[in-house]
Amino acid sequence: MDVVAAVFARGGSKGVPRKNLRRVGGSSLLELAIWHAQECSGVERVIVSTDDEEIADVARGAGAEVPWLRPAVLADDSSREWEAWRHLVSWMGEHGPLPSVLLVVPCTAPLRLPSDLDLCVEACMEPGVDVAITVTESSRSPWFNMVTLDLSGNASLVLEPRSPISRRQDTPMTFDVGTVGFAVRPSFVMSNDGIYEGMVRAVTVPRERSLDIDDELDLVIAEALLARRETGSVVP
Repeated sequence: MDVVAAVFARGGSKGVPRKNLRRVGGSSLLELAIWHAQECSGVERVIVSTDDEEIADVARGAGAEVPWLRPAVLADDSSREWEAWRHLVSWMGEHGPLPSVLLVVPCTAPLRLPSDLDLCVEACMEPGVDVAITVTESSRSPWFNMVTLDLSGNASLVLEPRSPISRRQDTPMTFDVGTVGFAVRPSFVMSNDGIYEGMVRAVTVPRERSLDIDDELDLVIAEALLARRETGSVVP
């Protein structure tokens, strides 16, 4: 099983400036993603796709390859990361055989374990599977306690159930898609326009390992959870 891990790390970020270089537990989110990828079974190399010179330098220092700087057109706020995935897969195809699996390791999930990524790769290698994603059980249900608001501020359920539901436990289980990791067949990336065009297998990850860094509060929470893990207060 040959696996190439990839970390996609733009220099820009709206919610948290220079987010990929922000630190949790003394290390940058970028370094943590690279180290998690390096510890995965079957990973032969870790490649970082970035448009930023400083990120490139930090990535090389952490042991990753940075063969080029990503074109600006693939690195602005409106760019689809899927196109950056294609850019990398295309480059790999021009410089040798493609791996069986591309393991995408986002910088924004610093509390993951390498074993979570191993499970993604294993799921992607199952017959017929094109992509493996990580999910966490939702704390809210679109059939019960998630609403939309109209222009007057009136609330309506996101999804109207066929019959009234009085307990959340009676609703279908829903899951949040996380950023712990994505494992994908490279050929699928090149021939499709998005994850859900293929057979998608889900790997469930506990909430304490799937925190997604989106704002400053998330960084505070990540520090607290990591400290608790290191003292044994949270069992990974």
